[in-house]
Amino acid sequence: MTLEQLRIFLAVAAHQHVTRAAETLHLTQSAVSAAISALETRHDVRLFDRVGRRIELTETGRLLVPQAEAVLAAAETATLMLADVADTTTGRVRIHSSQTVASYWLPERLVRFHERHPGVAIELTVANTTQAALAVMEGKADLGVVESSVARPHLTTNVVATDQLVVVVAPGHPFATAQKLPVARLKESDWILREHGSGTRAEFEDWLEDKGGALDDLTVTLDLPSNEAVLAAIMAGSSATVLSKRAAMAASAAGLVTMLPLEGAERQFFVIRHSDRHRTRATLELERLLMEEAAPRPDR
Repeated sequence: MTLEQLRIFLAVAAHQHVTRAAETLHLTQSAVSAAISALETRHDVRLFDRVGRRIELTETGRLLVPQAEAVLAAAETATLMLADVADTTTGRVRIHSSQTVASYWLPERLVRFHERHPGVAIELTVANTTQAALAVMEGKADLGVVESSVARPHLTTNVVATDQLVVVVAPGHPFATAQKLPVARLKESDWILREHGSGTRAEFEDWLEDKGGALDDLTVTLDLPSNEAVLAAIMAGSSATVLSKRAAMAASAAGLVTMLPLEGAERQFFVIRHSDRHRTRATLELERLLMEEAAPRPDR
């Protein structure tokens, strides 16, 4: 078994199509088929079933996927560690970031990092907070940048910025003219929220509990997977939502929505990493840059 065979196997498993996998890997179809055949023959197993023109993973194939991913991740870590011996900051940093952070806070910092370290490739994957934490746990990401506290074994968490949650409604919504929104009044509206696993949703739930309420007290009619989808639904209907102030500012400035403060709903953005995994120079430099904003500044 070789790393190349595992890389080919994962590509075919992802696409469930030999030709598409070959195109992605810039290999010939025959080379991809030969690699899969060699794996199956060497270990006397069947990794894929041929169903008409399609192929599907067998149970053995499904069991091999996470193992192959782990082996390739370990090999990549070893390669980056050896490359890190060089004097210059080069290599690659894989970041998994939750949506609000990735859309409204992180890009400016990544541009600044690229200006300082042009030899480092950045790979950014946008997910929710739970998915980002899992990627760091499994070694699929070097850093996670998320909008909710993460408590998992072997994860180190540091604050990098602060944020504010706000209630967002269409201008004609009954809440739009309110000066304050007591928890008891939140029950007067239907709600559209981010999906389970979202940092925004988790922080809103925590805020409600701190105020003596609960998410179950509200009528949640829709769960949507992005800030943009939530905003579009709010503008089109008569529901309310809770989002990061950063996510709603543009729509509010255009008069498309109204933002209302949630008293005491400040939150923090965090950078997370695995405490037991090797950090390359590139990863250390990026983590240092992200934490610059949170570092206490001397009085002037």
